[in-house]
Amino acid sequence: MFASYIDQAMELAWYEIIEDEETYWGEIPGLQGVWARHETLEGCRRELREVLSDWIALRLRVGLFIPVLADIDLKQILQPA
Repeated sequence: MFASYIDQAMELAWYEIIEDEETYWGEIPGLQGVWARHETLEGCRRELREVLSDWIALRLRVGLFIPVLADIDLKQILQPA
């Protein structure tokens, strides 16, 4: 479930090149604070995935809201089976 959520979120990501700095910027709309910058597009994608993973872990730990994506509700991870 966790990996599927990350994959779905990464599908929403958008990237742009910052010409004057020669770096790539990426973010995932709707997930405040999930962004990355890197010299290469692939590096930006990797960094964005890591930021997303950390963002989710922190929000789960402290009980903050995580939006449902593609019918994946990560709050279910915390519920007893």
